[in-house]
Amino acid sequence: MRLSAEEPTDAIPTYVCFCGTNKIAEGSLANVALAAWRFAHAQPNTATLTFDQRTGKIIDLNISGTQSDVASRYAPINENVAKRGRPKLGVVPREITLLPRHWDWLGQQPGGASVTLRKLVDAARKGSTTQNENRQHIEAAYKLIFAIAGDLPFFEDAARALFAQDFTKLESLTSHWPADIRNELTLFLQGIMSKHEPSAPLS
Repeated sequence: MRLSAEEPTDAIPTYVCFCGTNKIAEGSLANVALAAWRFAHAQPNTATLTFDQRTGKIIDLNISGTQSDVASRYAPINENVAKRGRPKLGVVPREITLLPRHWDWLGQQPGGASVTLRKLVDAARKGSTTQNENRQHIEAAYKLIFAIAGDLPFFEDAARALFAQDFTKLESLTSHWPADIRNELTLFLQGIMSKHEPSAPLS
């Protein structure tokens, strides 16, 4: 996602919860936490793993207590709370440190320091956005399959194909993996696969 000074910061993150190779829930952290709580009470001896679908990072859910406790613990933050800066534009105030010559130069630019810095950052991002986004999608997908598919056939070969962005080979190597894992892998990679050479979906 490309951001400008007038765009909000990040999309609302979503999460997915697996029990072994089976997906049991996805959505907001609150909804996934409640699903994990219900699953834990239905099958108390079975563990689950919850992942951030943007990063592939495992989320350590605290599902102790009652269902109401969990709902309160992961209730969405009130977005109407007053914030510093210009929240309608997605502007977040933070401190930066520059040398005097940098401040002098910024002060001479049209629009002032803030506008100039935003333009410089946007220009730098345009040159590296695609490469960085591809790397992030791949690393997130690898974290997912490492956690829940590390013991499956051809895992190491599939991981190499993933990092090589050889999606045709990746599809072939994972064709006999459980459907929930293949579907989730496709979701993790859809951002990069849409820019890549056409290939059949992994699911």
